[in-house]
Amino acid sequence: MCSGSFAKCLGITLIPLAILCVLCNILLFFPGGLVAEDNNHITNEVFYFGGIMGSGVMMIFPALVFLGLKNNDCCGCCGNESCGKRFAMFTSIIFAGVGVLGAGYSFIVSAVAIHNGPKCLYTNGTTDLWTNPFVNGDYLNNHTLWEGCRKPEGIVTWHLTLFSMLLVMGLLQVVLCAIQVVNGLIGAICGDCCGCCGGGKRTLLY
Repeated sequence: MCSGSFAKCLGITLIPLAILCVLCNILLFFPGGLVAEDNNHITNEVFYFGGIMGSGVMMIFPALVFLGLKNNDCCGCCGNESCGKRFAMFTSIIFAGVGVLGAGYSFIVSAVAIHNGPKCLYTNGTTDLWTNPFVNGDYLNNHTLWEGCRKPEGIVTWHLTLFSMLLVMGLLQVVLCAIQVVNGLIGAICGDCCGCCGGGKRTLLY
């Protein structure tokens, strides 16, 4: 498969992942699927916008660049038949790096959020207060601690499900962008395997 075609496949995969990450981050603003009565009732890591900015906006630009590599005009670089294509593949490496940073940011934010747990109305003896009771991460192995969260209903499952999705999708985006770094490097050094500027057609004329 040509470097440009392979990059296009990566771009097609990255766009729906970016959209899903944005949706997950937006849903996290509604703890337990409900409208929060106060912003202080929303988990702090949600406001870091890992899914919206990191795996969302910062991933759209690399994805669009990857999609355009297949149809890039490779004859526009000083009259050299392969220079333009090689330069485009080199540029894609830079955008892939941006994608790695964005997805990596989302991955780290999600990992921290999973460890710290959600904010909820927690019962501590006779006192009920909105807090983040699971900052030490013990709740992951001790599900009985979840019962202390009175509101919103099902907030722990909601929190874990959405941030776990962001974690997995962020990791997948990092891998796909890293693959494009290698693919772009091969394309920049070796050129596109399909030939350039109708090279294949000229061969047929002979």
